[in-house]
Amino acid sequence: MNRVRIVAGAQLRLFVRSRLAVVALLLLAMLSGIAAITGAAQAGRMAADRATAQQAANSEFANQPDRHPHRMVHYGTYALRPLGPLAAFDPGVDAFAGSLIYLEGHRQNATTLGAARESSGLIRFGQLTPAFVLRVLVPLLLVFVGFAMIVGERQTGLITLQSAQGLRMGELIAGKALALAAVAGIAALPALAALGWAAAQAPAEAGVALVMAVAALLWLGLWVLGITLVSARARSAQSALLALVLAWAVLVVLVPRAAAGVAALAHPLPSKAETDLIIHAELRQLGDSHNPADPHFAAFKAALLKRHGVDRVEDLPFNYRGALSAEGERLTSTLFARHAAEAAGVQMQQHGLLAALGLASPAIGFAQASMAGAGTDLASHLVFLDAAEAHRYRLIQSLNGLQTYAVRAADDAARSRDPIAERQSRVSARFWAKQKPFAHRGPGPEARAAAMLPGLAVMLIWAAVLGWLLARAGRAQP
Repeated sequence: MNRVRIVAGAQLRLFVRSRLAVVALLLLAMLSGIAAITGAAQAGRMAADRATAQQAANSEFANQPDRHPHRMVHYGTYALRPLGPLAAFDPGVDAFAGSLIYLEGHRQNATTLGAARESSGLIRFGQLTPAFVLRVLVPLLLVFVGFAMIVGERQTGLITLQSAQGLRMGELIAGKALALAAVAGIAALPALAALGWAAAQAPAEAGVALVMAVAALLWLGLWVLGITLVSARARSAQSALLALVLAWAVLVVLVPRAAAGVAALAHPLPSKAETDLIIHAELRQLGDSHNPADPHFAAFKAALLKRHGVDRVEDLPFNYRGALSAEGERLTSTLFARHAAEAAGVQMQQHGLLAALGLASPAIGFAQASMAGAGTDLASHLVFLDAAEAHRYRLIQSLNGLQTYAVRAADDAARSRDPIAERQSRVSARFWAKQKPFAHRGPGPEARAAAMLPGLAVMLIWAAVLGWLLARAGRAQP
């Protein structure tokens, strides 16, 4: 162990004397620091803006004047996806999935305000965030710093001299890997500090933040093992550099993009236009509540009359128009929920296939673990969509209930031609304030930490394979 420390210390001194390594490390530290600061500032600003906008939407709905309940059904409100404190580390799918939904009756709208749609196309090359720096830039730095640390000494004959003095190949490899791991740790400090700062803002997030830090260090550890292995096995420094740069390009850039394309082809998701056309056709088949001869609503009317022992809707003990609106909302919401579940199922199939293809690149596992921990992954977005739809349905049916039981049927029928009936069909504004506003917290820290396990498992598999290959290389002759 003493020899390992001696080798590591010697290699660190070589790194320090290397202007390329020092300059690259300083530049990366500055870039990572900028990413951490700007990411935290942007995420904090966005979280505050969303919270303010949500409060404003809730307040605007609650402070509406006396209105007919069905007008409030069409007036609607908004639901915004809140940002957790760890989203500053990895914004995940938030830039593309959108964060705002308009909630109204008879419709299930899509999310809007995705940063990728509101910004230039440059955002698709990757946002400058701590997670991006760790996933993409730090491995490339490690490649240029460590590609020649073993093969370079072999070419100069230094390894043969060290072997003659009793240094074993395994000790040499362990010392070199330890030195490169120290460089990786220094390079990761700004990003990990940003993660720690985000966790400090919300102590309840400390546990999942620690798991995210472990995932980041494990990801960089894979590159330490891989670079050391290639440097130990390569025949020349040039071939080691070429192999490692190619590995970075394939594992970090090519495979994740190709895997996403394969997942999309294997489980195609219909476009919004196609889905809207299908839903529109199915809505026509459900029935028309405005058509007295429609089979479904005629049967609904007959069942209500029979249940209450009357012959006319005017004799029902409630406003039939409100009950009709509630039944129509129930039917359309069932249809919306089915299509939303089908779309979510396809997306989760894509996600599952992408996770399986992650065995071909640990970058996929690290990205999925990072997003899951930050609460910015696909699963968290789908939870938000479900919560928004559940709130929409409860709100609309509550308003339909007001029309059913708080508006007289005679006034409701005459309000379009009688100003007095129109005024009497309005419901007091105090009822809007009683409606529960939209509030969403998202998956808790424990659930997010559990969602990180598949990505961590992929990286652990890679670590086991690389560790085994490196151990074999350590038993070889210098």
